[in-house]
Amino acid sequence: MFLKPLNRIRKTLGFRLTAWYSGLFTLSTLALFGTAYMLLSSSLQRRDREAIQLKLKEYAAEYQLGGREAIARKIAFETTQMGKARFFVRVAGPDNQTLFFTSAKQWKDFDVVQLEKISVSATTQWVYLPAKDEDEDDILEIAVFHLPDGALLQVGTSTEGREDLLEEFGGAFAGVMIPVVVIGLAGGSFLAFRALRPLRGLITSLQSIVATGNLTARVPVADTGDELDELGLLFNGLLAKIGLLITGMQNSLDNVAHDLRTPMTRLRGIAEIALQAEERADLLREALGTCVEESERILAMVNTLMDISEAETGTMHLDVHPVNVLALLENVVELYRYVAEDKGIAVSVSARLELAISADRNRMQQVLANLLDNALKYTPRGGSVEVAASALGPQVIITVTDTGIGIPAEELAKIWDRLYRGDKSRSQRGLGLGLSLVKAIVQAHQGQVEVSNEIGQGAQFILHLPV
Repeated sequence: MFLKPLNRIRKTLGFRLTAWYSGLFTLSTLALFGTAYMLLSSSLQRRDREAIQLKLKEYAAEYQLGGREAIARKIAFETTQMGKARFFVRVAGPDNQTLFFTSAKQWKDFDVVQLEKISVSATTQWVYLPAKDEDEDDILEIAVFHLPDGALLQVGTSTEGREDLLEEFGGAFAGVMIPVVVIGLAGGSFLAFRALRPLRGLITSLQSIVATGNLTARVPVADTGDELDELGLLFNGLLAKIGLLITGMQNSLDNVAHDLRTPMTRLRGIAEIALQAEERADLLREALGTCVEESERILAMVNTLMDISEAETGTMHLDVHPVNVLALLENVVELYRYVAEDKGIAVSVSARLELAISADRNRMQQVLANLLDNALKYTPRGGSVEVAASALGPQVIITVTDTGIGIPAEELAKIWDRLYRGDKSRSQRGLGLGLSLVKAIVQAHQGQVEVSNEIGQGAQFILHLPV
């Protein structure tokens, strides 16, 4: 039971961040100490060796002037001046037998006789004599010089002072490591707390949404511009998008329920009349035909609503290819050529031959067909409809302009709503989904659509599509 809370804490991201930070902080401090220790050790060794070699040259010069006696006099003089012999000095014959060495007290821990057993060649520059006591780490570091008469001159000093200094350095660092670890843990905890604060806000918002179902909750954003701040902004945008989609879905369901009531009632009425009628094949055939028409109308409404939802949610599959704009406009106009001629409406196309966009050809034909169909519906006999395209910077502008009745100002903001039909359009057959589908498909192509009009003079729908 006691270990369960510890296991939960150990599995948290905050604990891992704290452990990683403090571990890296401690390891970097150890690496820094190790580097400093090696540099200090190397520097001390180089200093000692330079001093030994300098003293070796002095004793070699004295030997050249007066032999072993001159070296002994110089050592005695230095001992008198300094109070102790700083350097160990040994003179050996060609057979490496000791002829003279300083027998000061500080060298009593070293067995000088062992130097006679160490082979010294003409190329040997340094020899090392460990202390008699194996528990001691002191080493006598000795430089070797071959004198002209075949004798050996060896000058050295103990590494005890160097080792003591390095030991003090290590002890000081060991005393510093405890506060370093504490600072690492405290710093890691503080940074983890600060770094995870946006995530805690995100978790709190999610818990609130799950508990209450309120999609208006938002994650607090610190406006720092970092990745967690960007995550909070994206999450807030996602909530806003979800709220918008749910609202749109609710509105669509309300509109569908309202608009399906009429065709379903009509279907029921036709079926009841057919059942009550006498067995007449022509009446039954007519009733079945009407039922098929109403079923197709309902199916078209459902399919169009599905297309709009897919386009708005970004799940509509678009087969994007380069599309020649002039050919696209001419194909759509050709489909409505007979309808226009039957109503006595002149339809014209205007676009440059080389103008092209990257789009789904079938979907863009669907967009233009809806706009052209609306233009022909609300343009009186003798009017005209113009479909044109032009380039404007990185965009292609496609316009569908008619000379129809126009759109009332109070309805302009509503014409893009699903299943919305203005008062003047009630007399025309339709689902009220055409413009909603147009807007959804254009936005799925990263474009925009807008409308301008003048009552009694006509309307103009403008598509902005990226090249």
